[in-house]
Amino acid sequence: MMDYRFSKRSMGHLAEVHPHLAMVAVRALQLSPVDFGVTDGKRTMAEQKQEVAEGDSQTLNSRHLTGHAIDVMAYVDGQGSWEWEDYEQIGEAFKAAADEIGVAITWGGDWESLRDGPHFELSWSVYP
Repeated sequence: MMDYRFSKRSMGHLAEVHPHLAMVAVRALQLSPVDFGVTDGKRTMAEQKQEVAEGDSQTLNSRHLTGHAIDVMAYVDGQGSWEWEDYEQIGEAFKAAADEIGVAITWGGDWESLRDGPHFELSWSVYP
């Protein structure tokens, strides 16, 4: 297990989101074989509209608006990675962390349409 640490930017994003999600992210980083940072947390409606306009989101009802979602970036050898395998490993770390802490999460990589490997959110059913 590596000894990864979040940057100030990642910690800033985590400070904006629901504390249960932040706890899961911190534990996931400890469990993950792949380094990652938090690139997005809570968004304003203007920011969300921009995400939709740029094709990076398909909804104006995003969990980011309420602080119930984060996006991450995998880092391999200090460089950002979009390799699916990296996000699968990060996803497994998030699931393990969530199970350990007892927090219900959803990973965008499990979605049937628009699989979103970098996206993690608190489950709607438990965190409406």
